[in-house]
Amino acid sequence: MAEEKTFNLLDPFSGVDLGIGDWADGIKEWASAHREGMQPFKQFINDMIVGIEHAFQTTPPLIMLAIISLIAWQAGGKRVGIIVAASLCCLGFLDPNAWNLAMTTLAIVTSAVTLCVIIGLPLGILAGKSNTFETIMRPFLDTMQTIPAFVYLVPVVMLIGIGNVSGVIVTIIFALPPLIRLTSLGIRQVNPSVVEAARAFGSSPLQILFKVELPLATQTILAGLNQTIMLSLSMVVIASMISVKGLGNEVLRAMGRLDAGKALVGGLGIVILAIVLDRITQGLGQSDRERGYRHWWQGGPIGLVLRWMGKTA
Repeated sequence: MAEEKTFNLLDPFSGVDLGIGDWADGIKEWASAHREGMQPFKQFINDMIVGIEHAFQTTPPLIMLAIISLIAWQAGGKRVGIIVAASLCCLGFLDPNAWNLAMTTLAIVTSAVTLCVIIGLPLGILAGKSNTFETIMRPFLDTMQTIPAFVYLVPVVMLIGIGNVSGVIVTIIFALPPLIRLTSLGIRQVNPSVVEAARAFGSSPLQILFKVELPLATQTILAGLNQTIMLSLSMVVIASMISVKGLGNEVLRAMGRLDAGKALVGGLGIVILAIVLDRITQGLGQSDRERGYRHWWQGGPIGLVLRWMGKTA
């Protein structure tokens, strides 16, 4: 017969059980019971991942390298384009399988970041517009940012199952808060006199949002997007524990076999992808004046093509 615990004033914690563990087990049972209801959502995310990965994998590596380098050139200038091209070349020469693994990882990160933008941007705008909504969101964002990622691996696996879809959902939970916070901050930092001037000229709330507030908050929002991308990449190795493919899975397998070479290849591949995505998003955050021209299409490969077409005409 189990000994009954008596309440001790000097040690009150040992005699009180709030049943948090049983409550957590109840969440797990609920997730297992409702797994079938999540299948349409799971299928939608899986189709997105498969479609993006198919596009990345079927594109020849040199063409994919050229496309990403041109995007980097357009976003941040020639220097950024050269850095990205050199980084991707290094990635390809790391290992014969490094490029394919990197494209799988890039597809997962792209899917997670796309869903983060779809979810986080409207929530950030609402938080920037409403003090009440921002107050309600703050404890949830604090929890999402501070709770260890391993804690919510179990309920997600119970609800969705293992695989890339679960990895994307876990990544969204982990990487979403910075985008919401910095979107809200960017909206709140817009000069009120500018908003009042737009309202005085008869602009509607939607016109003020899309033509005044969001353009002025773009740099702050892109900083949040940059943080979301970096956090998504940091989840690659942890998500590989639930059978998420890519470079993170390579690192996990190498750790299990104590294979330093494979671990180095996977780790360097993740670092190179982080450098590439960081340079591109930082370039997007530059203003047109910092780039040296009035409009974004006047520079980079698009500007080069437009100037050539103008001379030809």
